Amino acid sequence: MFSKTKTNSSIENYSDKIQQIRQKLEEADAVVIGAGSGLSTSAGFTYDGERFEKYFYDFAEKYPIRDMYSGGFYPFASLEEYWAWWSRHIWFNRYVKAPKPVYEDLLDLVRDKDYFVLTTNVDHRFQQAGFDKKRLYYMQGDYGLLQCSGPCHKETYDNRDLTERMVLAQGFIKSEDGELLLPEKGTLKMEVPSELVPKCPRCGRPMIVNLRCDDTFVEDEGWHQAAERYSMFRRRHENLNVVYLELGVGMNTPVWIKYPFWKYTELNGNATYVCLNYGQAEAPRQILDRSILLDGDIGQILKELKG
Repeated sequence: MFSKTKTNSSIENYSDKIQQIRQKLEEADAVVIGAGSGLSTSAGFTYDGERFEKYFYDFAEKYPIRDMYSGGFYPFASLEEYWAWWSRHIWFNRYVKAPKPVYEDLLDLVRDKDYFVLTTNVDHRFQQAGFDKKRLYYMQGDYGLLQCSGPCHKETYDNRDLTERMVLAQGFIKSEDGELLLPEKGTLKMEVPSELVPKCPRCGRPMIVNLRCDDTFVEDEGWHQAAERYSMFRRRHENLNVVYLELGVGMNTPVWIKYPFWKYTELNGNATYVCLNYGQAEAPRQILDRSILLDGDIGQILKELKG
C-alpha cells in the first residue's frame, strides 16, 4: 500500500527538473503517457469562462448552468433541447482545432520513442495532433461516438455528420473553410429538429454519447482492441527503462492512470514517474526518489522540454 502522505517538495529548481526530464525521456526504452483533463485545459479547452459564455450564453440565461461539464448532466425538458446542448458540446470540444499546440509539442517530444498513450480525455486531441491511433487507449469513451442508451448492443457509431447538422440547425453559420461560427445577428435555437434526434438503429431507444458515466457505457470492439494493445505494450517493457509521464491527471478518477503509474513505478526499479500538473504534482514516498514532479502550466513545460 502507498503512504497516504504525499509530497511535491524538492531541493532541485525548475530548470534542473526540466533537464532531468529531458534526459530521462532521451534515455527511456519506452514512454507511457497518461493524460487527464489538465492537458486539454492547457491546450485551451476550458469548460467555463469565455468559451462557455460564447457558445452556451442562451442556455446560461435560461438555466442555472455555469459551465459545460455540469450542463452535460442537466435534465433538459426534451430530447430536442438535450441534443441542442450536446451537439454544441461535442462539436466545439471534439471537432474544432485546439487553440494552443500543446498536443503537437508533446508529440514532438516522443515521436521517435516507443510510446503509448492512455487517457481519460474524450476529446480526440491526440489523433487530431497526429499521434498513431494504434498507440492510443481512450479509456472513458469518445465525444465522437454514439451508443444505444440501453444499451441493447455493444456497438458505437460515428456522429460527426449528424453533430454538424444539429449545430447548423440551431443557427450557426458554416464558413468557406468549414468552421462553424456564431451568427452575427439573431438568436440561436435551443432545440434541434425532431428528425435529427438520434435513435438506436436496432431497438429505437434514444442514443447517447459514448462516455463512461454509469454502467451503460459501451466498451466496443475498438475499445477492447486498444486495451489489449496497451496490455501487450506494458508486458513487453515490464522491467525496462520506462518513463511514466503523467500529464494533468487529478484526483477525481485516480484509479485509471495515477494509481497504476505509481504501482508500476514501484514494481519496476528501472522506471521513472514524471508528473506535470498545475497544483497537483505529487508522488507517494515509496517512489519519491524515482519521481520528477513539476507544478505549472503543462503547455509551457512541454515547450521548454522541446528546447
